[in-house]
Amino acid sequence: MDNPSKMTVSGVEYSLGHFDGKSVLYDFDKILIYLNAKGKLLFGKHFRIYEEDAIIIRKLCHYFIKDKENCKKNNIDPDKGILLSGPVGCGKTTLMKLLRHMVPMQRPYEMIPCRNVTFSFNHLGFKTIEAYGNTKFFCFDDLGIEPPGRFYGKDLNVMGEVLLSRYELYLQTKHKIKTHATTNLNAEELEERYGNRVRSRMRELFNLIAFDKGAADKRK
Repeated sequence: MDNPSKMTVSGVEYSLGHFDGKSVLYDFDKILIYLNAKGKLLFGKHFRIYEEDAIIIRKLCHYFIKDKENCKKNNIDPDKGILLSGPVGCGKTTLMKLLRHMVPMQRPYEMIPCRNVTFSFNHLGFKTIEAYGNTKFFCFDDLGIEPPGRFYGKDLNVMGEVLLSRYELYLQTKHKIKTHATTNLNAEELEERYGNRVRSRMRELFNLIAFDKGAADKRK
């Protein structure tokens, strides 16, 4: 049987903790070493894990490894998806792309820029809503700054409709369908963008994990 506590990056083996044959006792410091190595492989040698992000990364790790005790402490529901919010350039997208590699046994999610969903709607119409309202796992990137949707003269808040579809699916499948998202917007801005109905569904779909408003732009 494979040992889920061992990960290999470019031929080097990394340990994420101790595997007793049934479950892994994770070691956060070891996880950070692995994520740093995997990040360099995926995003280039300039990638690094920032010390000031450790609290956010720890919460995300607890969620992904399904650490029930720590999830409960942080008020995180493992059945819900993640809405990772924070200022531009703080590393939200990078983290969501990276952390799915930590749990290869779990069903992966696909990263989809929200603007691509809108462009698809503008080209194909309502088929797009159906395409994203399916049982795949998605992480919708940059939620709230996508352009408005328009198909044959009909305007539509495309991502709002997609989120409502995902919510219906989440209920129908007894909370087994995961939807994640990243956003630069705060709760008030999201409500302004999508309306109260979508915002209340988002509370049920997502655990909100937020970077500090003053988090540095790492792209500078």
